[in-house]
Amino acid sequence: MKELFDQISEECSKNVTKSYSTSFSLATKMLSSSIRQDIYNIYGFVRFADEIVDSFHNYNKEELFKRFVNDLNHSLKEKISLNPILNSFQKTVHKYGIQKELIDAFLKSMKQDLKKKNYKTSKEYKDYIYGSADVVGLMCLKVFVSGNESEYKKLKPYAMSLGSAFQKVNFLRDLNDDYQKLDRIYFPGVEYSSFDENTKNQIMVDIEKDFSEALKGIYMLPNNSKFGVYAAYKYYKRLLIKLKRSSYLKIKKQRIRVPNYQKVDVLARSYVRYRLNIL
Repeated sequence: MKELFDQISEECSKNVTKSYSTSFSLATKMLSSSIRQDIYNIYGFVRFADEIVDSFHNYNKEELFKRFVNDLNHSLKEKISLNPILNSFQKTVHKYGIQKELIDAFLKSMKQDLKKKNYKTSKEYKDYIYGSADVVGLMCLKVFVSGNESEYKKLKPYAMSLGSAFQKVNFLRDLNDDYQKLDRIYFPGVEYSSFDENTKNQIMVDIEKDFSEALKGIYMLPNNSKFGVYAAYKYYKRLLIKLKRSSYLKIKKQRIRVPNYQKVDVLARSYVRYRLNIL
């Protein structure tokens, strides 16, 4: 039965989320049960695409990525895929009317990771972030507003700011891994050898602007998603504080993390604000 296959497909997307990101999985659990699975479905798709370009070093990544995109396009056209991750993703795409241009922009940025190692201009940097992060936030926003176009347009700039903030924090946190393992650095005009405290602080100012703008939109989200998105926002803000307190040398040597007990603390504080209707 197709219904059983769809159920199994969605379980796969949920397991991908739980296995690859404890933080995102925790935040997703804070969403309304009516939309939770669709966010798992989106995450499973973007996670697998990212793994192809970042992790499968002993395989022909270009060929794997090409096959993944072809399978995706077939799934969107035929509304089924034998790849469980793509099968669950296409279901969410059709359910909420997620635009193909968002998906294409995401795939464009992922494809760049196959060869591109640095971003020399602000435009290249912004274009990459739009495709790799902003559009993922917009896909999720489509789910949050149940496909309502007017609500989507109203909240779109704030969702993009939040996606940008999250991605820039990831770039800073993963500076060492991206350079040492993948020979990449995303910040425009920044060389790994010249990354210093002043450079770090300039990046911080840019990220804090994104976070400040994004928070305005979080307050306007429907109740089905406000708590979960706010919890994710607060987690990344906590991570940003740790990065701010870490020297540039430490960031260049190791991946800065938020310990599990602090994640629980962030969640608890966020829940109190939500229950007291402070959000």
